[in-house]
Amino acid sequence: MNAIKSKIRTVPDFPTKGIMFRDVTTLFKDPQGLKDVITSFSEQWSGRGITCIVGIDARGFIIGGALAYELGLGFVPIRKKGKLPPKTLSQTYTLEYGEDSVEILDISLDETDKVLIVDDLIATGGTAEASVKLVEAVGATVVGCAFVIDLPDLPGMNKIRALGLECHALCAFEGH
Repeated sequence: MNAIKSKIRTVPDFPTKGIMFRDVTTLFKDPQGLKDVITSFSEQWSGRGITCIVGIDARGFIIGGALAYELGLGFVPIRKKGKLPPKTLSQTYTLEYGEDSVEILDISLDETDKVLIVDDLIATGGTAEASVKLVEAVGATVVGCAFVIDLPDLPGMNKIRALGLECHALCAFEGH
């Protein structure tokens, strides 16, 4: 997946000093780059009985919507707190410097759904883990999680795998 990785821009010291921000905007702007992401995920996850794609706010919406279209499935967003109309379920998770919450509509999924959760990047895994808990709270089954980027020096992938879930990333960047 070097073709995908080569199209991701690195922005040093953003949003704070010492952080190497992995910007997928350049990947998504490139028609072949976006196509490669969707094709890779489609090949990796098709035929697994998935009934719905769940995308994590906000770049997961881009990937998730395109992947859902490609696979002929529905799409459900997991949003930051306060962005969805009632009635929602909420899950709080720990950040490096505090807490945040994500939400899902309580009517968006049910026990017949088998879900793939997608996002652009997994780092500490807090948002992904909260998303898994939300999908399970509405009664659906999480089949796995897919990310464009893994930061293997951080515990995110291991955190999701510890939940007994399959998860994959298309590329990895060392460091934070």
